[in-house]
Amino acid sequence: MQPRRAALQRPSSDLLAVVRHRVPFYETDAMKIVHHANYVRYLELARVAWMDAHDRPYRDYVAEGLHFATTRVEVDYRRSAVFDDVLEIATWMEWVRGASLRMAYEVTRAGEVLAVGATEHAMVDESGRPRRIPRERRDRLLARTLSADRSG
Repeated sequence: MQPRRAALQRPSSDLLAVVRHRVPFYETDAMKIVHHANYVRYLELARVAWMDAHDRPYRDYVAEGLHFATTRVEVDYRRSAVFDDVLEIATWMEWVRGASLRMAYEVTRAGEVLAVGATEHAMVDESGRPRRIPRERRDRLLARTLSADRSG
């Protein structure tokens, strides 16, 4: 099976959410660069911001007993970030299916791409059982996917 690679096609700005993050010292490692594990945290920050901006606050799903469990994480590292860098983490939705979705990410510093990534999530209930994304939510999300971008 061929591994899936993180998306590079960035949609128009109306389908994006961008989070700015200034790297604190504690996120660096012994080589004085951002430890690779922190990028997964950056993706999570950006995904929640995207949900807030383009769908509904993630806490609303949680209040209904629904969660988007992470089923896959991909990060392709291109350049190192260091203490005090100001990073921009752009995210967008690539696709939505009955019970799952895929988000794509681009981490930049002053326009230079440091990493690209993607995460996949399955909707589950409080007990961890898969659930379909409610139709009205899925339709709203589908309208905000990369395939809905008419500018590219």
